Amino acid sequence: MRLIRFGPPGSEKPGVLLADGKRRDLSEVFRDWDAKFFENAGLQELSELLRTGSLTNMPLVPDAARWASPVARPGKVICIGLNYFDHAKETGMPIPAEPIIFGKAANTVVGPYDEILIPRGSKKTDWEVELAVVIGRTARYLGSEIEAFTRIAGYCISHDVSEREFQLERGGQWTKGKSCDHFNPLGPWLVTQDEIASPSALRMSLRVNGNLRQQGSTSTMIFGVGHLVHYVSQFMTLEAGDLISTGTPPGVGMGRKPPEYLRAGDIVELEIEGLGHQKQRCIQA
Repeated sequence: MRLIRFGPPGSEKPGVLLADGKRRDLSEVFRDWDAKFFENAGLQELSELLRTGSLTNMPLVPDAARWASPVARPGKVICIGLNYFDHAKETGMPIPAEPIIFGKAANTVVGPYDEILIPRGSKKTDWEVELAVVIGRTARYLGSEIEAFTRIAGYCISHDVSEREFQLERGGQWTKGKSCDHFNPLGPWLVTQDEIASPSALRMSLRVNGNLRQQGSTSTMIFGVGHLVHYVSQFMTLEAGDLISTGTPPGVGMGRKPPEYLRAGDIVELEIEGLGHQKQRCIQA
């Protein structure tokens, strides 16, 4: 299944993308794709409606309707740093012995085609295409990676926008450089876990103004999806609807010679195999 949300900011409604490419409005049946939906077997209910063909009778979403984040604002966004062998190499940093965990403010999450806001005073706003994991059930002290997969609702594209000066030169606060407004375009849809045969073998790319900047695969992750969900659950409770952004492949602006960063007017496009396409225009905050 492909879950979508649509509508203006603050008034988003839940929907689904069917095989015919049409978006259907499910707001008459479900309140939202939020923690309550995931925790209370909402995906199973939605799957049954899809099986019976009931969803084809739901109202069409207007073509012009904004694509919103495919999940409601999460309780938390957990990010994993330096989680690709080739990205760690381009930064000149050692391969982590354990996952590097940092937080990103939940209100950074916006739609996949919303604008990226270049922060005031920013000179080093950078791009990062990432695979995001959406938690489907509460996860606390999980016993294994196998158990971790039972807690996953699905996957989507996350653009982990980063301000490198704020992150690395202003006291070494990673969260500070990751949490500016609009710094996490998400979507366009959430693909449920049953439709992704292997989250560890997905091609991914990012372009800036049509020029390829990142090209890689989740196969070069240092720590895989199951390991990450299991690991994070040892330190904090993951709740339904939470996000884990799993790291980025090489090609970030910081790693280019000379470094290259986003400016107002730039267009960024992201793709991950099976998870769709994003496109954002950068504007000044």
